[in-house]
Amino acid sequence: MTVFKKLKPYLYLAPAVIPIAVFVYYPLVKSVEISFLSWNMVSPNRKWVGLDNYVHLLTSAEFWKSVWNTGMYIVLLLLLLLVAPFFVAYAVTRVRGKMQSFLKSAIFVPTVLSLAVASIVFLWLFNPISGSVNHLIGLIGLPSVNWLSDPGWALISIVIITSWKTFGYHFILLLSGILSVPQDIVEAARIDGVSSSMGLIRKIYIPLSGGTIMFVFVITVVLGIQWSFVPIQMLTNGGPDQATTHLVYTVYQYAFQFFRSGLASAVSVLTFIAFSGLIIFQALVMERRVHYEN
Repeated sequence: MTVFKKLKPYLYLAPAVIPIAVFVYYPLVKSVEISFLSWNMVSPNRKWVGLDNYVHLLTSAEFWKSVWNTGMYIVLLLLLLLVAPFFVAYAVTRVRGKMQSFLKSAIFVPTVLSLAVASIVFLWLFNPISGSVNHLIGLIGLPSVNWLSDPGWALISIVIITSWKTFGYHFILLLSGILSVPQDIVEAARIDGVSSSMGLIRKIYIPLSGGTIMFVFVITVVLGIQWSFVPIQMLTNGGPDQATTHLVYTVYQYAFQFFRSGLASAVSVLTFIAFSGLIIFQALVMERRVHYEN
């Protein structure tokens, strides 16, 4: 009975811990192991190559192109999924009556669609000949753009597709953060002379909704790259000329197109280390500037 009492807490934890161990930590350990091998996932013979996969990646222009694109994705996604929805959410709070409810619903609607559906929709919208986007920019005298075939526009197009689909979710999160700011503090700021919207945003709403902003920042950086995988696979396959590939898609290509699982695992390990470092930086440095209401 004494042994059972000691094991009882672990039995309660087991339903949560076992799936995490099996589906998260075990694959992570196996990825690290495979990153030291040369293996095509089919052959029973697996050759130990040590750090050769990592050396190959770190000296490969293809890999660093993927790293550069990943950074560009992160910057653009932060603009469209953190900065833009915050200001849109603040603008919606200034609207009164039924129109506010309509705007909330209209902005959130694309979120219920899958990224596959969103990709097909934008495939038609971005059609260089009959697409609505080129038709609209043609009305104002601008030349047509090969959105998905031009290396200068393809990455931006993928970011637009990803952001359009996920904008509503981030909008709702940031709206909840803005609405959680106590109105008595806002009124006190107005009495103290902070009357402009930008002044209130900078001095009141951003600091007091910092917890929500930080959460949206983290999910945008960590999950945004994964969200963009579907439109890349469906529309560009990483092209043209690797213009739209990033680290997550590189893992897919090495593993399931080139059958170089060692290189794929090495990329995934390096990606894991990079994003872990970013999360640690966020926790140790950026978190200090976040205000949490007591």
